Parts: sequence; structure tokens; C-alpha cells
Amino acid sequence: MESNRCGWCLSSDLYKEYHDQEWGKPVYDDASIFEFLILETFQAGLSWITILNKRENFRLAFEDFDYQKIAKYNTLKEEELLQNSGIIRNKLKVKATITNAVAFMKIQEEFGSFSNYIWGFVDGKPIVNHWKSLSEVPATTPISDALSKDLKKRGFKFVGSTVIYAHMQATGMVNDHVLDCWTRI
Repeated sequence: MESNRCGWCLSSDLYKEYHDQEWGKPVYDDASIFEFLILETFQAGLSWITILNKRENFRLAFEDFDYQKIAKYNTLKEEELLQNSGIIRNKLKVKATITNAVAFMKIQEEFGSFSNYIWGFVDGKPIVNHWKSLSEVPATTPISDALSKDLKKRGFKFVGSTVIYAHMQATGMVNDHVLDCWTRI
């Protein structure tokens, strides 16, 4: 018999693996936080499985999500990315990735790390929710609203509250595994 999992991940083995190995596990290193932030911004308006299926292509296209390199991308590099059929070829999202890399490093300078900044919104530890079913899990919260607003004020793009709440879930800032999920901490 298969273990109980959150219902959103049951449609593919890749989804199950992501759910079991990554989703909801606390991430504190800036490189991984940036990767999830970029993937979440590209996911805006699309399904997460679309992004997961292209994750390795994104990793190659964006030089292992190296924000220091991405911050220096020029229009020639943007055009190269827009020709890459392995990623989502959305001009605004490509530009936002570069903009966000620059803003990300400014926050690092101010707070010592991006992790210090973002985890400060949840007092440095995961919020553990107790949802019985997926229908109870919100798309946004007052914290994701506040974080989204602050990121936008700092120059970030494609960081609406829904995107930010998904990022918080992915990086374990919030544990939204349903109560009968086997991965629940």
C-alpha cells in the first residue's frame, strides 16, 4: 500500500519525489532560496509540474541559479534565454530574474543573508499548520501579503502574495502537509 501524501502531488512520480524529498522542508541557504524564488516566479500562471519538468533546463540556462552571474546578464544573454526552448520563454519573467538577482544581493548586504531577511517574517522557524484536507490550505496569508509587499518595495518582480506563499511552502517556512501525510514532521 502506498503511503498517504498530500493530494496535489499524486499525478506523477516527479511530483511525488519533489513532495517527499523537498516540499515543506526548511531551507536556509541563500543559493537554494534563490533557486526556489526564481522557479516560483516562472511558475506564475502555470502549473508547478510544468516548472518541475523543466527544472534541470532552468538550472543549465541560469548557470545553476548563480545570482551573482545572473545579476550581470545583458540584453544579449536575455535574447539567448528567450531562444531556449527548454525553459519558459517569457520576456518579462526573464527580465524579472535579472532584476530579482540584483535586489536579492542588496538584501544580502543589508541583512547579512537573504535567509536572515526572509526567515525574519516567520521569526526564524517554520509555521506548522494542521490542515485536514487540501481545501483548507490557503493561497495567501497575511504574512505572504506582507512579504510580497516588502519584496516589491525592494524592487522584486513577479512576487505577488500567491507566488510568495508557494515559495514559503516550498522552502519550509510554512508546513502545509495535511495531517495524514507521511512526510509531516
